[in-house]
Order: sequence, then C-alpha cells, then structure tokens
Amino acid sequence: MKLEAPFTEGKIRALKVRDAVEIHGVLFTGRDAVHKYLHEGGALPSKVDLHDSILYHCGPVVLKEKGRWKVTAAGPTTSFREEPYQHEIIRKFGIRGVIGKGGMGDKTLAACKEHGCVYLHAVGGAAQVLADCVKEVLDVYMMKEFGAPEAIWKLRVENFPVVVTMDSYGNSLHREIFAKSQAELAKHL
Repeated sequence: MKLEAPFTEGKIRALKVRDAVEIHGVLFTGRDAVHKYLHEGGALPSKVDLHDSILYHCGPVVLKEKGRWKVTAAGPTTSFREEPYQHEIIRKFGIRGVIGKGGMGDKTLAACKEHGCVYLHAVGGAAQVLADCVKEVLDVYMMKEFGAPEAIWKLRVENFPVVVTMDSYGNSLHREIFAKSQAELAKHL
C-alpha cells in the first residue's frame, strides 16, 4: 500500500497492524539525543515542522559529494530506547508515524491510539537498501549540537518499505508475538 505525504490523521487511521506500506514524501530522523532534548523542553529549529510528519529512528551514514549530502546507509535503530520520551513527542509535536526496529512499549502504543499515530517497522540489516529509497537530503539541523548521527535529517524518500506493527487502534504485533512466545515457552518448561 502506498502512503504519500501529507501524512494526515485520516491516512494514518486507515492503516492496520500487518499492513505493508511504501512511504513517499519527507521523513525526519531523530535518535536518542533529539528525543531527550525535546522531552526536556528543547525547541525545534524553526524550519522543522513535525506536525503530520513521520519520525525515523535512524542515524544515517552521509557523505558530501559535490556540495550535496548523499545518504549511503539508512538503517533503523532500536526504538525501545526512545520509549521514555516517544509518547510525549507524539503528543507535543503531532507526529503521525514513527519508524524504527524492535517495536515500542505501552506508553507509545497509548499515544498512537490517542493521537492518531502508527509505529512502522523497517528491516534491520538493510541499511543500504533503505538508503536507495532516500532520493534527496533536503536539509540537516542541529548537527553542531548533536553530531551527524544524532542530528535531525530531512529526507525525501520514495518506495520506502515498512510494516505497520503498532496501529492507532491499540493493536501491537510486538505484543502479540511476545504473548505467543511466552505461551510456547510455558509449554516447554
């Protein structure tokens, strides 16, 4: 299924757990330093508008070629590290989607349900494949403060493949898999 910008609440609420999605539009990256900074009251640069946006837990590997940034690797980072912050970031900034790997916890799932957001799982270990989906680096923010991997990168993507693993109705594929794993483990103990 194609998901094109603008990422409105209606488009996001139409997504369900297990939907395979290809994203077309602008993503912003944000990792640990940005989440902690924003959670503690830090301000976004004036040109960064996260409302109706998708935030990608990624520290892209970038090179400067002929005066322009080129992404050479763009794999997801483990999202659970952002669990203490993500629910507040979703609420405060109106984020509609979060991309990462490994899923998130109950606070983020509750924020997705309340504010119309989804968690989108990107395949770990496919950093170069995902980098091919990044068609342009539009800008970079806060590199001086946080360094390149932790900076906010504004990326235009096409055919960026993800799977909805937490939807805006409180469903979590991560929770389902965990419960099934625990039940199977209990059989063998």
